[in-house]
Amino acid sequence: MFLEKSKEKRGSIEVICGSMFSGKTEELIRRLRRSEIAKQKVVICKPSIENRYDSEKVVSHNQISIDCKTISKASEILTFSEGVEVLGIDEAQFFDTELVDVCNELANNGVRVIIAALDMDYEGQPFEPIPQLLSVADEVTKVRAICIQCGNLANYSYRIVEKNERILLGEKNEYEARCRNCFKK
Repeated sequence: MFLEKSKEKRGSIEVICGSMFSGKTEELIRRLRRSEIAKQKVVICKPSIENRYDSEKVVSHNQISIDCKTISKASEILTFSEGVEVLGIDEAQFFDTELVDVCNELANNGVRVIIAALDMDYEGQPFEPIPQLLSVADEVTKVRAICIQCGNLANYSYRIVEKNERILLGEKNEYEARCRNCFKK
């Protein structure tokens, strides 16, 4: 007797986190492209504050890109979720804490939600709302960069410019990936 496979949609939350220059966005785009190859309906969102490379695309540091919806707050993600099977969110640390409820609602409704985010800020402190997302995620992938100082694996985004605001968009002129020891020095 053959068991009939369930056609029920199974939602999930996947979080890709790590420091700057660790490949988070690259991995997000890779997973979304694979979903597109599988002919799934895919949407990707990013916060409107993230405009370093392109306002209408998610772009990795090595210029891999994918079209996206740019939004101001987490609740707007739901307006793009109708009929979506896979929903990607880049730079999730820039969204409000409502993002956790939005992701849970989507996953509970059968959507595969894939999130890329910094897990710590430039001071090495947890970057809200990512700790809450990590706790409800079905899968967590922590990616690491290479420490610019010593060549070891890096978990930290070290700010090399003298600015104290928590959110400062930047690249290699503003940040370096560092291991724990080099970050503490």
